[in-house]
Amino acid sequence: MTTVPDGVPQVLLHHIGGEDVPSADGATFDVLEPVGSAVYVRAAAGGAADVDRAVAAARRAFTDGDWPHLRARERARVLTRVADLVEAQGPRLAALETFDTGLPIRQARGQAARAAENFRFFADLIVAQRDDALEVPGSQLTYVHRRPVGVAGLITPWNTPFMLSSWKLAPALAAGCAVVLKPAEFTPLSASLWPQILAEAGVPAGVFNLVHGLGEEAGDALVRHPDVPLLSFTGESATGALIAANAAPHLKGLSMELGGKSPAVVFADADLDAAIDSTLFGVFSLNGERCTAGSRILVERRVYDEFCERFAARAAAIVVGDPADDGTEVGALVHPEHTAKVLSYIEIGRSEGRLLAGGGRAPGLTGENYVAPTVFADVPPTARVFTEEIFGPVVVITPFDDDAEALAFANAVRYGLAAYVWTNDLVRAHTFAQRVEAGMVWLNSHNVRDLRTPFGGIKASGVGHEGGYTSLDFYTHRQAVHVSLGDVHTPRFGAGAHAKDGS
Repeated sequence: MTTVPDGVPQVLLHHIGGEDVPSADGATFDVLEPVGSAVYVRAAAGGAADVDRAVAAARRAFTDGDWPHLRARERARVLTRVADLVEAQGPRLAALETFDTGLPIRQARGQAARAAENFRFFADLIVAQRDDALEVPGSQLTYVHRRPVGVAGLITPWNTPFMLSSWKLAPALAAGCAVVLKPAEFTPLSASLWPQILAEAGVPAGVFNLVHGLGEEAGDALVRHPDVPLLSFTGESATGALIAANAAPHLKGLSMELGGKSPAVVFADADLDAAIDSTLFGVFSLNGERCTAGSRILVERRVYDEFCERFAARAAAIVVGDPADDGTEVGALVHPEHTAKVLSYIEIGRSEGRLLAGGGRAPGLTGENYVAPTVFADVPPTARVFTEEIFGPVVVITPFDDDAEALAFANAVRYGLAAYVWTNDLVRAHTFAQRVEAGMVWLNSHNVRDLRTPFGGIKASGVGHEGGYTSLDFYTHRQAVHVSLGDVHTPRFGAGAHAKDGS
């Protein structure tokens, strides 16, 4: 087992109403570190009683406190301080994230920086935001006013957990909501850093609340709670469907970014060097544990053999090793349960395609969660490894003959999160992008994000979008206020048959 970083407590507690507290029934669960799969900490196991306490604290802070009523500039100052504190702790945050998730340290540093940028972005956005004002000259003025919805339930995944929690916390707090965060049980460590950071930045007690626990217990209690009017969830599509069903009786607002099986389409006229660099990074960065991974590479047949040979050689040379080592490109998968799932798909792939690289656990390493970057070629679009999300360092490559076949293959799965298109033909690029079934498309690039744009998918990849004004739309009600500028014609009901207006 790797050495536990300094400052990690023996038990990770809930944070409710400004205080760190154990579960009401004293229950805890074990948390494993990915490299050695050994228990390194216990976390409070939240249940319905703990969620009730957290929601009640958030509700009091929202209804009785100042946070929802602060001017945008005042909330922005607090969010900017959050960003400053995150940046100041960047190296430690990255080290803790690497220890807890198995992500390579170089990539974890980028995630910590991105978390700070999320807060800085929404601090700027709420000051600069503008809404509609519509006038009927001399008759009526209508303006749109944003009001925070209330208590937001935030349920975050185990891949890049600190950054992804910032992705939800920043817009929710910027909008004036109070929040209850339920982090993934595999990776609760970085969530426990938020209470001190937010309090030091000036977020009032009760505005931020944290409940650890299993999804089927703490998560389900948050989903079903009648005083939580909206939920933001990132995770598996099956879990998203269950959340939608359990939230339906309360007509909750839902924003759900779910699974993906994103295509990367490489045409023969593409810059092959750039396409290989990008597709390798797009599927093997973050250990392949990323929703937008281009895990299906579709290659035009004229360059298919060359692409496969070069891609496989590069994949075989990827450095797999200790996540804390600066030279590591793929670290340890997050948990033995997830590793077993990924390895089971690799075994399925052996009968569905031609193995070009990898094919199991990385050799020469102690620890069960190291998986070699794995490449299958000649995979038909009916194969399970082509259609099902694996969420690990595994990619399939499939040839196509023309644009129509490429589009059919790209759209042949239930998911629709991202797509990547590589071509130097401008007309083809835009035509394909507008026909592919994906919430986001990158042309001649991997996933390079503009925070102003909506992020989300279609089909089984999600409901709703977040990012930029789309996030503020989710965490606020847009209330139209109508102001009369002159006399209003009103039919005079009950005034008798000879009413002056003849109505």
